[in-house]
Amino acid sequence: MSDIPDLGPVPQRVTVDAEQVRRLIADQFPHLADLPVEPVANGGWDNWTFHLGPDMLVRLPSAAEYALAVDKEHRWLPALAPRLPLPIPDPVAKGRPDASYPFPWSIYRWLDGEPASLDRIADPVRFAIDLAEFLAALQGVDAADGPQPGVHNWFRGATLRTYDKEVERALTELGDRVDADLVRATWARALDARWDGVDSWFHGDVAQGNLLLADGQLAAVIDFGTCGVGDPACDLAVAWTLLTADGRQAFRTRLSVDDATWARGRGWALWKTLATCSYTVDDPEDAAEFANAQRILAAILSEHQASAVTKPRLYR
Repeated sequence: MSDIPDLGPVPQRVTVDAEQVRRLIADQFPHLADLPVEPVANGGWDNWTFHLGPDMLVRLPSAAEYALAVDKEHRWLPALAPRLPLPIPDPVAKGRPDASYPFPWSIYRWLDGEPASLDRIADPVRFAIDLAEFLAALQGVDAADGPQPGVHNWFRGATLRTYDKEVERALTELGDRVDADLVRATWARALDARWDGVDSWFHGDVAQGNLLLADGQLAAVIDFGTCGVGDPACDLAVAWTLLTADGRQAFRTRLSVDDATWARGRGWALWKTLATCSYTVDDPEDAAEFANAQRILAAILSEHQASAVTKPRLYR
């Protein structure tokens, strides 16, 4: 029997509108019923997100699998927050399922900021170091009793082999648009890179939409739905998907990442980027996103080739 986790079927999402949220608020939190409810632009996939007045937001999981993160966030975010150098989501209240909506849901404090992107980051190297400082602090929190990888976070922090089939599926869909042999060599190296087995806290989805900027600087980190304890290499994917080359070097140095961990992080970035390529290919509306994913993929593969001919390094 294989010990590789099974991702299972694609989650069956439900839809939620503002009127439904108003009814939930009025029923369960009547003291908040007079506050306006408005959808958040680009509110994410795992949750339907709404403004609640000027200072709060409501997050309602879009599928049963995503709802598994609700109790985890209410349990752990208040414990993590005092140990971290940047603001993270602050749970205000937990809602319960009812006849119109089947999952637990949350109210949070609103955190100001705009999603990170290279054209909005004031200093890419400073941003990379600030992000590394945040992740170093997160990894430094005691991992005892923390949530192990599972369906609640799509097995972030577990073995990359969980995503083998997805990588092969993406290669089939992309055909000759990618160098499949080089992709498989990069992926194989990531799979073979050993983890020391010491659990650390990780965020699980360090991506531009979850990193908020204020005046071009990193100001907050949000959406801990995929957080847990295990192999923190999954949090390194951002080094390729968002950081510049100089920023990537500064990020790695600050986190003291050895070659094996870096190779696993590159594998996480590879899986994520291949997935983006596969669902944006041949769609004119996604042409810019596909081109950006191709650029990221080229950087990942180029670094793999360069590192394959150098001696291993241990960053200390």
